[in-house]
Amino acid sequence: MSEHRRKPQQPQGGGRAAARKAAQQRPARGAGSGRDVPTASSSGPYGQQPGPGSRSDARRSAGRAPAGRGRGATGAGRPKRFINYPRGEKTGWKRFVPSWKLVCGTTLGFFAIITAGAGIGIAMVNKPDANKTADAQNNVFYWSDDTQMVATGGSVNRQIVPIGKIPRSMQNAVIAAENESFDSDKGVDPMGIARAVWNMAKGGSTQGGSTITQQYVKNTYLDSDQTLKRKVTELFISIKLGVSEEKNTILAGYLNTAYYGRDAYGIQAAARAYFGKDCDHLTPSESAFLAAVLKGPNLYNPDGGIGSAATPDANKARAEERWAWVLDREVKVGRMEQAERDQFKKFPTLIDAPEAAGMSGQIGYLVETAKLYMLKTNGIKVEDLAKGGYRIHTTFDKTKVDALVKAVEGTRDGLIDEKKRPDTDTFVQFGAASVDVKTGALVALYGGPGIDKKHFNNNANTSGVQVGSTWKPFVLAAAMQYGTQNSKGKGISAESKYQANDLTVINNRAGQPLRDGSGKPFKQKNENPAPYGYVTLNEAMEKSINVPFAQLVFDVGHDKVKQVAESTGILKESFDPNDNASFALGTSTPSAIRMADSYATFAASGTHHDPYSVRSVQKNGKDVPGFEAPKAERAMDNSVADNITKVLQNVVENGTGTKAKKLGRPAAGKTGTTDKNMSAWFVGYTPELSTSVALFRSDPSAAKKELISMRGVAGIPSLHGGDIPAEIWTKYMKEALNGVPESKFPEPDELGVVADASGAPSPSPSPSPSPSPSPSPSPSNSPSPSPSPSRSGGKPTCKPWAICDPDPSPSASRSPSPSASKSGGGRPGGVTNGGNGGGFPIGGSTGG
Repeated sequence: MSEHRRKPQQPQGGGRAAARKAAQQRPARGAGSGRDVPTASSSGPYGQQPGPGSRSDARRSAGRAPAGRGRGATGAGRPKRFINYPRGEKTGWKRFVPSWKLVCGTTLGFFAIITAGAGIGIAMVNKPDANKTADAQNNVFYWSDDTQMVATGGSVNRQIVPIGKIPRSMQNAVIAAENESFDSDKGVDPMGIARAVWNMAKGGSTQGGSTITQQYVKNTYLDSDQTLKRKVTELFISIKLGVSEEKNTILAGYLNTAYYGRDAYGIQAAARAYFGKDCDHLTPSESAFLAAVLKGPNLYNPDGGIGSAATPDANKARAEERWAWVLDREVKVGRMEQAERDQFKKFPTLIDAPEAAGMSGQIGYLVETAKLYMLKTNGIKVEDLAKGGYRIHTTFDKTKVDALVKAVEGTRDGLIDEKKRPDTDTFVQFGAASVDVKTGALVALYGGPGIDKKHFNNNANTSGVQVGSTWKPFVLAAAMQYGTQNSKGKGISAESKYQANDLTVINNRAGQPLRDGSGKPFKQKNENPAPYGYVTLNEAMEKSINVPFAQLVFDVGHDKVKQVAESTGILKESFDPNDNASFALGTSTPSAIRMADSYATFAASGTHHDPYSVRSVQKNGKDVPGFEAPKAERAMDNSVADNITKVLQNVVENGTGTKAKKLGRPAAGKTGTTDKNMSAWFVGYTPELSTSVALFRSDPSAAKKELISMRGVAGIPSLHGGDIPAEIWTKYMKEALNGVPESKFPEPDELGVVADASGAPSPSPSPSPSPSPSPSPSPSNSPSPSPSPSRSGGKPTCKPWAICDPDPSPSASRSPSPSASKSGGGRPGGVTNGGNGGGFPIGGSTGG
């Protein structure tokens, strides 16, 4: 066989892949010749045949080709890099493992940068000056028209004193309580810093410094923004102070800049505010108290603070416990002898709190309400407010506030006579609040005679006063929204009838009688023993009859009633936790502010706005974020809210709230009177304004706040919400709406099925297994007044045990119900089953 026809020799060990790689390198040799050299196949006559070798040899050969054949490389290897990462001399995953040189170099460089940065930072920061921090500014509060209401704050209540004027007992108490190692530490607490860094890394708020030095530095900053920049600055200053200042200088600086409550900054102001003496005359017991207050003045000042947890009683208990702990701590750390500690068994006596200038009358309550809203909304601290510098624009309308004060105090002075009737008219208290229906803005409130008159409780925002029958609209609204166990899942009409006789046994959802404490069936009592028989819920609301609502709350479910109340702004913590019959009658204790805001939801056709008292806040000329008006939310179907309004209009026109008719414009409302006449309410609204008025008796100076019966107050044997509260409401609303064009409530859509309670003699929505003896024409051109199935066939159209539509007869399909909802936002299935179509006839006599 000739040579040129001999089969080419196959590569050994390298395989075809290696041969192809080698063949693909061939054109590079002639790259500069300009000839178009085709790439040959390894099996063709022009393919370069690799010599014998393994696959690894072929890969190494391919890897060396660029360097050895001049394909872009210079020299025998790769160019050197300043940082050899990824490592070029390694292959695979080893290229990404840093060398020990790189690790050591990076670590040393990091610490060098940190050290240099810390040194520069410490050198650049300035030491704090306690005298400069004394220049706190006023807070300025404005009315809704942006005219100034009052300027208040810590502008003068501070005096710097040297360490020699601060008694040793005060120094020992603070060191023992807050920084045991103060004499030996270097100004910072590494563990505290680590906690702060860890907390910031998790996204939480930063933690304050735990040493006295760090707290002193923190106090010198009039702004308390919890930012990393500020914390780093504080850290640098603390380190600088720790190595450059005497401990006595730092301790005096801290005690002269700390906030002690009662608008007092510094130990001298605190001694004057709490004990009426200069600080160098403080006893060890008094010093321990002031050290205890430093834990948190808002929670440890026995006067009470801002927020539900800062009541005077709770604060005093905390202060006494902390005071005793500070004294014991001084003994434990060697700063007081046990024999000296044993002398202090009684909590020190405090003087009365000095009154802030300009905080007389309602101004104190308005400012307190605005401050509370600021704390809740933005997280601003009480200490920040005490330092001042804020410009607070409130929602309070001066004209309306004055009108409310005039209505309350004018009525009180004309009816209440403590000298003539000391046993009944003493300790009578009033609380009221008024809310803009369209926005939820709190435009006026009445909190009491005034903080300047030693009445520190804000009655407009008080808790613990039951609202009585003003709670019943929530029960009816829940039945309209969700239906009852008698309505087959459909909302019910206020024309549904319920047993109303006095001392009627109330059944639970299972149809079994409730039991009283003795195990006997529970019988609900009405205020009026009249034998009402079965009445519509509309009439029951008009006359404020208890029995129908005590049964209705079980038929609809307590959870549904709570859901409706909460959606209108009532706070969960004010709910009566007991799911009993009394829950429907108003044993819950929301404030006057919350009741006015909640009823505003009915006035706004089911749209709810959270109540707010601050429109905007500025600090250092810049807006503080977070004070936009709360967004509107849908609380219930508009048809439900408008039908509740129709029912409550009937209360004003014909029921227990007829005194409100003197307003002379469309109004809706409900009276409320609690068991044993402990409180009386009237809550009502127009399309523009919702207002609540509460009346109760309680000794404001008593250690334990308890309500006292109002029987005989103003010479009235049994005082009701339709008496004094309704009269105050009417007087205020008439003046507050003076000049405002009259408007009407929206006409309510027909809503709900007539679902009578069990045993009612009126037609029931449940299908009857036998035809009625009275004939009924079929088909009918008018809606049938009977909610029972059509009688035209002589037999029910479904089995007696089945759940059927109220009227599945052909006549129903040919005669459309006139009760179809006209509202696009109405509740699905809310059609009226019955001739009245959910309407509310006005009638009935005024009830008690």
